[in-house]
Amino acid sequence: MTGDLREIFERAGCEGALCVREVAGDGEIVLDADRAMVSASVFKVQIALEMESAFVDGRLDGRERVVLGAAERTFGPVGTSLFEDEVALSWRDLVVLMLTISDNPATDALLGRVGVDAVNATAARLGLSGTFVESDLRTMLDSIGEDLGRADWADLQDWAAGAAKDQLARADGKLPTARAMDPARGTRTTPRDMAELLRLIWTDGAGPAAACARVRKVMASQLTRHRIASGFRPPVRVAAKSGSLLGVVRNEIGVVSFPDGRQYAAAVLTRSPLGSDDAAINRAIGEAARQAVAALRE
Repeated sequence: MTGDLREIFERAGCEGALCVREVAGDGEIVLDADRAMVSASVFKVQIALEMESAFVDGRLDGRERVVLGAAERTFGPVGTSLFEDEVALSWRDLVVLMLTISDNPATDALLGRVGVDAVNATAARLGLSGTFVESDLRTMLDSIGEDLGRADWADLQDWAAGAAKDQLARADGKLPTARAMDPARGTRTTPRDMAELLRLIWTDGAGPAAACARVRKVMASQLTRHRIASGFRPPVRVAAKSGSLLGVVRNEIGVVSFPDGRQYAAAVLTRSPLGSDDAAINRAIGEAARQAVAALRE
């Protein structure tokens, strides 16, 4: 099985690590499951759990309105990053934006409210020893700008808009060694940790039952369906959270639910050179998850 999974990733032009396990049993299929990998946006599930737990136990009011000013919003390719004007939403609706479309300003607002230390403390409490959040997304992006020789992320974007092709190529060559792209220095996790986190959320073991239920519900509404979900067809259901970082990291974690009631927590984390075939790697994530689940169902 391990060889087959490794071949799937190699054909797609990436390195892959995987853990797929039964939610209600002990069966699992793994490939380099304890390998430290850059989390990218899959760490947003941790933030969602922390926030929803705070809503349930009364530490925070999920209905409280939050204003995201136009000037200080974190860069991102979708959602409120693209808005021209200030945005007012409740904390709980920011969680929806974070999990369904991976909204970066929503993520940083939520993380700023609950705190990096609280998220890391919960990971430690749950036994996720290979999982650590280093910073919010704005700080992470600014560190990439610095590591590529600019003042911050905004300065890097301004410079890139007018840079020559050879200058851009040199900057691209530095990207894989940036702090944020290094699992020894950036926000990181392992496939085994993420599969365990999902198992705990799906069995109400990660926090208050109502908080776990809310995370499950919102993850089921993720907009993109091109990674783990691509390996399955209705009536099988997939609730997931994807994560990508600058054409190098493509991840997804999720739970696959079958009509017979059996469920499988899947964490598939990948890394590839710049310029790799995005569609091929996305398909590989789905195919690897499909084969691992099929093996567990035999």
